[in-house]
Amino acid sequence: MRREFLFEAIRTAAAVVLALALGFLVTYLVSGEPAEAFGTLIFGPLTSARRFGNFIEMAIPLTFTGLAVSIAFQASQFNIGAEGQLFFGAVAATVVGIALELPPVIHALIALLAAAAAGALVGYIPGVLKARWGASELVSSLMLNYIFYRLGIYIINYHFRDSQAGAMVSWPLKASSWLHQFLPPTRIHWGILVALLAVVFSHCFLYRTRWGYALRMTGLNLQFAHYSGINTASVLIYSQAISGAVAGLAGACEMLGIYRRFQWQAMPGYGFDGIIVAILARNNPLLVPAAALFLAYLRTGADIMARMTDVTSEMVTVIQSILILLITAQAFLATYRHRMVVREAREHADAA
Repeated sequence: MRREFLFEAIRTAAAVVLALALGFLVTYLVSGEPAEAFGTLIFGPLTSARRFGNFIEMAIPLTFTGLAVSIAFQASQFNIGAEGQLFFGAVAATVVGIALELPPVIHALIALLAAAAAGALVGYIPGVLKARWGASELVSSLMLNYIFYRLGIYIINYHFRDSQAGAMVSWPLKASSWLHQFLPPTRIHWGILVALLAVVFSHCFLYRTRWGYALRMTGLNLQFAHYSGINTASVLIYSQAISGAVAGLAGACEMLGIYRRFQWQAMPGYGFDGIIVAILARNNPLLVPAAALFLAYLRTGADIMARMTDVTSEMVTVIQSILILLITAQAFLATYRHRMVVREAREHADAA
């Protein structure tokens, strides 16, 4: 098990190095100042406190969505609907933040719970469709993104829009519902604590509870789990619902911690990025924060590079694509893995 983990760590590190090297090659071909552009991509987020803060702020929603997709992947289910779950969770938190009068802390907790419930509802639907009628959760969760995106836009624009603001935004959230920012001049907020608690919850749920065990067994072999007495239909439903609840929290933390009023008129894209984070983390909740930080660092560096040099931020899309291709390619470093297995077998034979 330890050698398998070591191999995967080496394979991921090799994929990152190779992707960055190919990224530099592309930069060299398209830029008049490739060294400066690539240096800005790599070191830009560390050049000021505000830029460093931007990188951490972006990692918070990516951690949530990475966890959400990882939970679904562990059950061998797709959750392409994390984007819609995040969006509808943000809408629910906004409604609670505007409509209710509650004491501080309690107000924020109720808003977070409402967002988790909204996300769980959106996730529950593809789970039921899959368990009861065999509908592909990939298709249903993808289509639900658009349904709940439009429903969310309708709720905000027709019932909570601030007509005096001069833009399509909601009324400001009450200050009692805010997740306060605690590290000026950055906008890092207490949503980071909620994200860390979500990581601990996901790990404990998957590896310390019988429901998590049933979920993982269903993911490994659905038929075997069914004949072993596991209620696999229930697993399919609650894996999608929990995944949706975690994604919904991402939207709430963005509204309560960063924006303080609903400002999205398009889906922000964090849900789809969660798939990249989950793949990088190998669906391990404890590795999701590191994968989210890595992706957020690249995204922040790309934004700075686009502003300061002649290379566009789409360069990161190239690096991401190469990374995913290498990590998902089973043949990548397969010879090295075979040697590790042979060496381990010989060691066991010698010991016997």
